[in-house]
Amino acid sequence: MTTKYDEITEARKTLDLPERASLQDIREKYITLLNQWHPDKCTEDSENCAEMTRRIITAYKSIVDYCNQHQFSFTEEEIKKTCSVDEWWFERFGNSPWWAK
Repeated sequence: MTTKYDEITEARKTLDLPERASLQDIREKYITLLNQWHPDKCTEDSENCAEMTRRIITAYKSIVDYCNQHQFSFTEEEIKKTCSVDEWWFERFGNSPWWAK
């Protein structure tokens, strides 16, 4: 029996995605791979190209479905994990003259 984790992992590998990716990364990789493997553009065996195109589309749908069902956290703690280096530094040290440029 295939688990949801196995399905998503296989889809991630099909799309050649790292373990962490933004929705933009996922979409860009999907478009790049479709451009590469679409039977109208692919230079390899047409059957192989068609099969890869089907796999890419299925993988993308699986990941997008997973992302659409994922509940995002908007807690302060989670949002702070995504702050820039400058934001992190300012939050800890503020406008202290010790750190001014």
